[in-house]
Amino acid sequence: MPPLPLPPHFYTPFLSVLAKERKPSPIRGLYPLEAKPGLISLLAGKPNAGTFPLTSITLTSRSPTDPDGAAQLTTEISGQELAQGLQYGPTAGLPSFIEWVYGLQEKMHGRKKGEGWRVTIGGGSQDVIYKAVSSLINPGESVLVESPVYAGVLPMFQALHCDLVEVETDSNGISSDSLRKTLESWPASKAKPKVLYTVPYGCNPTGMTATIERRREVLQLAREHNLLILEDDPYYYLYYGDLPRPPSYFALELEQPEVGRVLRFDSLSKILSSGLRIGFVSGPDPLLQAIDMHTAVSSLQTSSLTQTIAFALLNQWGYDDFVTHTQNVSAFYRAKRDVFEAAMRNHLEGLVEWDRPHAGMFFWFKLLLDDDDSESLVRTRAYENGVLALPGTVFLPDGRKTAYVRAAFSLLDGDQAEEACRRLGEVVRGVKGAGKD
Repeated sequence: MPPLPLPPHFYTPFLSVLAKERKPSPIRGLYPLEAKPGLISLLAGKPNAGTFPLTSITLTSRSPTDPDGAAQLTTEISGQELAQGLQYGPTAGLPSFIEWVYGLQEKMHGRKKGEGWRVTIGGGSQDVIYKAVSSLINPGESVLVESPVYAGVLPMFQALHCDLVEVETDSNGISSDSLRKTLESWPASKAKPKVLYTVPYGCNPTGMTATIERRREVLQLAREHNLLILEDDPYYYLYYGDLPRPPSYFALELEQPEVGRVLRFDSLSKILSSGLRIGFVSGPDPLLQAIDMHTAVSSLQTSSLTQTIAFALLNQWGYDDFVTHTQNVSAFYRAKRDVFEAAMRNHLEGLVEWDRPHAGMFFWFKLLLDDDDSESLVRTRAYENGVLALPGTVFLPDGRKTAYVRAAFSLLDGDQAEEACRRLGEVVRGVKGAGKD
């Protein structure tokens, strides 16, 4: 028997006061009524499309089956398809694009329509993550975050003056033991967290990917302690490990007695174009309604035109060519990883420690120095020597000192990787030498 979706009323205690008080848009709430056959609508103040100067858009792209670029694909957007892209559209996203995402989630995660979840398109995954956070978290509440944590979400929680509770991570991803100890020792006088935030593949900044065993344990703990999981997964399609890719939380949820504890955030930024600003969230309808109401009063919708462009290309490819393209992208980043790691061995062996990433575009390494202050070294000596990385302190909720550094290898060629590691090694050796004097 398949798992049952959690009922809509289950989510009421999870919604923030802001989400509960936000009212639907009086205009956008009536948009669906315009679909009635024969209806003459005087509803929306939409500009007349006859005033728009664009008549067609032609895209030229590399074929996923020939990534070297010899075979070019041409995609033309015109007629009704372009008209839809130039006009206001539904808050949750263009129906054609949403249907494509439904098919993708079924192919990649085994999740089918009718299981109590739906999709909303966002202006990048960061957009819908921010809206989810504001819809779920009240000021001052406790939130569970893996540590180190993606620096881009910290301002969201900090602006709400949240109590950020760190869950340890290691080379196997988030530590379910750390999560269990935190939850089981939680003070009875204090409200338990409602939300766990995690980046399970190629985590930014550590590059680590959570094992299937860890994921199953985290899901079970979420059920035992009544948590929602914010599965931020921009590097899902950048997995290049030797072992098969572990299933997502969104997929593994099907093993539970009920589904509906996972809000999954996907992004096209790393695999199609970061400039398109297209991401999407999949999850239970009551939570996505809260996200959509936020969108309706902030930006009305994600750009119809960028959705139309993304859909036209993806629809022409089909799911199989899309998967082929993502495999090409992951192979590209695996080669970049190998080049950068070789440069680290050449110039940083014995000076830093690291675990090899199996997804994403980052190395997270520890400086082997007496002083656990990577920020001082990175921002002064390394910068003055012509190399810049990100000190690990920005990924820690309390901003404490750390010996760790994040290095992004996505843009470097072999010579640049070699020179960057040489310059950094020169700095670290200089600090170690000065420490002996």
